[in-house]
Amino acid sequence: MNTLLKDVFGVFKFAEGLYAGIRKLLVPPKAYSWQTFIYLSIFSWILSYCATGYIKDIIAFFGWLFLIAGTAWYTTEDPLRVPGTFMPVGAVITGFLVSVFAFGDQRDVITPRTIVFWPTISALITAIPEFIEGNDTDAKARIPKPQDRQRIIILVASSMLLSCWIQFHFVTDNWLRQYPSLQADTFKHSTFLVRTEQAVKIPRNGVVILQRLQPIVVEQIAQRPWSEVEKWLLDAKQRVGNLGREIIKKNLSKYEEKELWRVEPRVTNTKSGYILDLLSIWIGPSSNPRGYYLKKSCRIEPLAAATNSENKITVAEIECDRASKLIPGSPPPQQ
Repeated sequence: MNTLLKDVFGVFKFAEGLYAGIRKLLVPPKAYSWQTFIYLSIFSWILSYCATGYIKDIIAFFGWLFLIAGTAWYTTEDPLRVPGTFMPVGAVITGFLVSVFAFGDQRDVITPRTIVFWPTISALITAIPEFIEGNDTDAKARIPKPQDRQRIIILVASSMLLSCWIQFHFVTDNWLRQYPSLQADTFKHSTFLVRTEQAVKIPRNGVVILQRLQPIVVEQIAQRPWSEVEKWLLDAKQRVGNLGREIIKKNLSKYEEKELWRVEPRVTNTKSGYILDLLSIWIGPSSNPRGYYLKKSCRIEPLAAATNSENKITVAEIECDRASKLIPGSPPPQQ
């Protein structure tokens, strides 16, 4: 019986201690405390949700200020340091809130700029107290001691360097999204880029151009009188160039690299007819000084065909390669 009573009292004592801890965390010991700022921020956001227009933005603005002030106050009372540095974890949290407040928006709270400036803002928040001495009621500016200046400079500089590398990530990621054909290139001689996945064998946009171009060319040539086809081939440069520009404008409109593709034909005589090479030429940056291009060859030959009056005329027959070929170097000169 005594053991049972001890267990019951032990449970009550644990619950009482838990309640006291929660109460200490949630109930401000005095009006001027970090809990007050947190509650003011919550109250401001509730009011801003009910408000409209510029009043809503003003109330939300103060809500962010209260949240940043309360978080900074709470996390600096008993600071936990980031391992290997003198930066408090609270400064990292506060820096994130400041970055979100400064560079976020209503649609995307966390933007690339939020992540980029986060380390630098956290380092500056860590460094600011080093330039202030005194307490809350009597504070004045001071110059840090020489031994403190070195660690402040190292912390801020390393954080700025980290921000630069994060920005570099977002820049290269944007490049590869706007210029996906760059992924077909090689980075084996790069000192700062390492390929972590299998290389793209052939630039997809170059293939798309030729895939869309081929059926249009076939439609304009197949089963047409041979004399008309030969005339078409004489004007192939202008005809294919115009078709290529239309295809690029339609199919590559969402990519910035649309300006870096050019379409040209190459016509070669053979014993039985002609070879029409359709080229999509990359004029953007490349590890090969001479660049590269994609080629799809079409063989055009005359074919005798009977008309309704049983008179035979010569028409064109065209057959194109199924796949595009990636060829490094400059395209051959036009004849």
